Amino acid sequence: MKLSHSARTDVGKTRDHNEDNFGVGDAEPAEQLGELLVVCDGMGGHASGEVASAIGVETIVAGYYGEPGDDRPHALEQAFEQANANIYARGQGSMGTTGVAALLLHDALHVANVGDSRAYLVRDGAIRQVSRDHSFVSDQVAAGLITADQARFSPHRNVITRALGYQPDVTVDLFRLPLQVGDIIVLSSDGMHGLVTDAEIMQITTTHPPEQASQQLIDLANSRGGTDNITVIVAHIEALDWIGSEPAAPEDLHERVTVELPTTQAIMAQAAESAEPPVAPAAPAPSPPARRPAEPGLNWRGFVLALALLTVLIGIILFYAPSVLAPPSTPTVPAAPSAAATTSLPTGTPAPTATTVATPPASTPTAR
Repeated sequence: MKLSHSARTDVGKTRDHNEDNFGVGDAEPAEQLGELLVVCDGMGGHASGEVASAIGVETIVAGYYGEPGDDRPHALEQAFEQANANIYARGQGSMGTTGVAALLLHDALHVANVGDSRAYLVRDGAIRQVSRDHSFVSDQVAAGLITADQARFSPHRNVITRALGYQPDVTVDLFRLPLQVGDIIVLSSDGMHGLVTDAEIMQITTTHPPEQASQQLIDLANSRGGTDNITVIVAHIEALDWIGSEPAAPEDLHERVTVELPTTQAIMAQAAESAEPPVAPAAPAPSPPARRPAEPGLNWRGFVLALALLTVLIGIILFYAPSVLAPPSTPTVPAAPSAAATTSLPTGTPAPTATTVATPPASTPTAR
């Protein structure tokens, strides 16, 4: 592989010391193990950030080239893990650093990162961020809460969610993609890409050689305030050991499981297949048998019997009716006695008056 590169760092316009560091792999081992480019952006205050970034760069470069074996991405991951352990042992969680590395090996680009320092690939008039920011605003962008432009000016843009040295263990993101002759690799701390747009990075790096491009990127960031330390590495790929396949999207080397979400129709079909057979409804309770129509003979016999009973009843009523319904005999009023036979009544007692009593109907009680 043949490449030309330039690495620069600047304190910026507002800081009094530089907590950024960078490293480039030694030429001799790079012939077999690839070219390694590293940028670290330290934090912690009182020069702790400067110490953390220096430990990070030194450990990553030395750790990668000192690790034997053919699995070079794994060697790069272990170098990051060792840097995390060394910084944590030094500061016990009081200091830390971001870290991004680009390993150019044969015809492939391997990127490792922790934090929000970035790796870009510029190819065929387009720019692509290969690394993944571990920051609060990046998570908000991924969740659709804010846009990438809003993230650039968010008051929380400097809050990172992962770094080297703050915890005993760390997770390192790894990516791989094929390289082509003419590709441009850019590594930067947020002091640069926080003030310079991706389009500007692409325009400057494609129109200037690495030395001029790296300086122009720093100058542009400083012209916009230089609010942080600024570090940039620009590398142009001029030749490869061999040409591989066509370029592909960045590949995350950590194992992932892709789940294809079924369509609504598929869900319904699956539910229909897995559902238990429908239970047949219980048979209704047997209804009482229908009434059978009466036979004609039975109807005539009943009629004759009823008629005979009615005849007997009428005869009984007629037999007893004269004595029951006849009006009672009218009492005979005795004739008035003669004068000679008149009985003397006590004086003052009126003589009774004979009264004829009318005969009411027999069914009504007679008043006395």
